[in-house]
Amino acid sequence: MKALILAGGKGTRLKPITNTLAKQLLPVANKPILFYVLDQVIESGITDIGIIVSPETGNAIKEAIADGPEWTAKITYISQPEPLGLAHAVKTAQDFLGSSPFLMFLGDNLIQGGVKAFVDEFDSRGPDALVLLKEVADPRFFGVAELDASGKVMRLVEKPKEPKSNLALVGAYLFTPEIHKAIAQIKPSWRGELEITDAIQKLFDMGKTVQSHILKGWWLDTGKKDDLLEANRVVLDDLLKPSIKGEVDSKSQVAGRVEIREGAKVENSTVRGPVSIAQRCHIRNSFIGPFTSIGASTVIEDSSIEHSVILESSHIYRIERLVDSVIGRGVELNKADERFKAVKLFVGDDARIEL
Repeated sequence: MKALILAGGKGTRLKPITNTLAKQLLPVANKPILFYVLDQVIESGITDIGIIVSPETGNAIKEAIADGPEWTAKITYISQPEPLGLAHAVKTAQDFLGSSPFLMFLGDNLIQGGVKAFVDEFDSRGPDALVLLKEVADPRFFGVAELDASGKVMRLVEKPKEPKSNLALVGAYLFTPEIHKAIAQIKPSWRGELEITDAIQKLFDMGKTVQSHILKGWWLDTGKKDDLLEANRVVLDDLLKPSIKGEVDSKSQVAGRVEIREGAKVENSTVRGPVSIAQRCHIRNSFIGPFTSIGASTVIEDSSIEHSVILESSHIYRIERLVDSVIGRGVELNKADERFKAVKLFVGDDARIEL
């Protein structure tokens, strides 16, 4: 079996951050989202992995993976010139996939517990497609599956106005090579894209079997700012392990599950977990509250930060209360007056802000 990870697209819902950074490389608990996906694919036993990349961000993704841990897998990069739908991505990768069954996994999605049980079920049941589903509060924003009593998928509808089910398609699918025949028979949707829901529906029309696997744990799609913050919160809460490898002086207090990586310094500050502080950070005279991740080489001085994601090489000075914020790389943020006010920001890379 092979795997196809989708790491293309333009990340329009996360601009301006994604003007200079692939959305799949945005950090959750100081680890790129794409790295979690790769870990889960390899954990499932798949070691032949294709990654769909775009011309705009493909080189950055290749460099990040090359600079990351030593992956126990063969990785092939496949360029998709335009983001023309999930089924189009499969079509683009057809030469790589060949006659192999494969797992397709969206590179900006996080799934609790990984996909090993999902892959094992596909191997044991042998359908032509196995789709991962999750109950959601408002299915109108997703592809929605309608099941029969046995769990067999009867119908798929993309973003229905009046959903007949609350089961959304999660960003992971398993297919046999029959999906290529189905994709060859579908046409672009009103959005101008080849929809994977249409391709799966075509499998029905061809008399093929489509089965479902219901995800009981959390599923996080990190395509928007609030989604990224929620993913950071959930991963810190669920997966973070306490680890103090940096320096913490005697005037500081560290409480709860906190990660302070090598080369980081905490001076006269309070850090209340779950919090991840990356390497070479300097925290001085500050409060770092729960559900915060601070990227490498960032300096925080005389500030209070909670429930936020701060990327690398930024400098935050005299911000009395920064909450619910995503701050890009190389941002300089400081306050020029004494007024006390909560601040909420979504700031792109290399910005300079005075409040």
